[in-house]
Amino acid sequence: MSDDLIRFDRVSKFYGDVLGVNKVDLRIPPGITSLVGPNGSGKTTLMNLMAGLIHPGSGTVSVRGISPFAPEQLMRILGYATQYDAAPRGLTGFDFVLSGLLLHGFPRPDAVRRATHAIETVALTSAARRKIAAYSKGMRQRIRLAQAIAHDPAVLVLDEPLNGLDPVVRAETIALFRDYAARGRHVILSSHVLQEVDVFSDQVILIANGMVVAEGAIRSVREEIHEHPSQYLLRCAEPARAAALLFTHAGILEARIDPGGAGLLVITRQREAFALAVQRLAVDGLAIDGLEPLDENVDALYEYLIGGGK
Repeated sequence: MSDDLIRFDRVSKFYGDVLGVNKVDLRIPPGITSLVGPNGSGKTTLMNLMAGLIHPGSGTVSVRGISPFAPEQLMRILGYATQYDAAPRGLTGFDFVLSGLLLHGFPRPDAVRRATHAIETVALTSAARRKIAAYSKGMRQRIRLAQAIAHDPAVLVLDEPLNGLDPVVRAETIALFRDYAARGRHVILSSHVLQEVDVFSDQVILIANGMVVAEGAIRSVREEIHEHPSQYLLRCAEPARAAALLFTHAGILEARIDPGGAGLLVITRQREAFALAVQRLAVDGLAIDGLEPLDENVDALYEYLIGGGK
């Protein structure tokens, strides 16, 4: 039976006494999935496990039905670009991409055609015959991406692929990711900035201390965290009166006047009851200018999830 998922089943990986990842269970469908976490959280370990560069100490991994213990099969469907600047500086960009295709076993004429197309895709044609030693950081990032996509893999695994890219190239690279995803493929990328990847990701996996703390679209992630109180800014001209009235309703954990004068900061575990309470305040004559869910700020949510919140 065909399988288009990337699967982690109770996967743990230790480096001696140092934790890489611990008891990870994941089912990653095609599309753009971003692994987000601070340095040392386990993102690169997960990506190396997908690519078969390391193997789990316990548990199993499969990539579209292929085990990382079958490296030749896996490399036919997977392209990997690490964050490490390891491209040989003495090679030209074209030769670097071509060498990867030759290692994949493509006949030379086919490899030349594919290398040319991949370099054109990442907008490096004019620099293709220059040595990588003369490339900027962003150009080196793009030539590694070109090598990863040159054999047209079904799975792209990209470690911090947007680092060092100027805004125009960044937009073009994101468009490339979206095109891949639209064709039913996997694009797995890592970042330490949730706000950056949430804009274009189909799924976000938040990682801290080697463990998955939440996964899904950012809104569904928010709904999964039932123990996390919701935070709102109630914009109104009489925040003290609003606080007194709100505390007559159940579920309000905290209400304090915003130091910046924007209104009332409210924390509640009962979102629907709070929304009804606000409606009643408006009906009773309290002038309300707006209600803003502060948890829509994805960076604030991530800080909470990894232990920085209340």
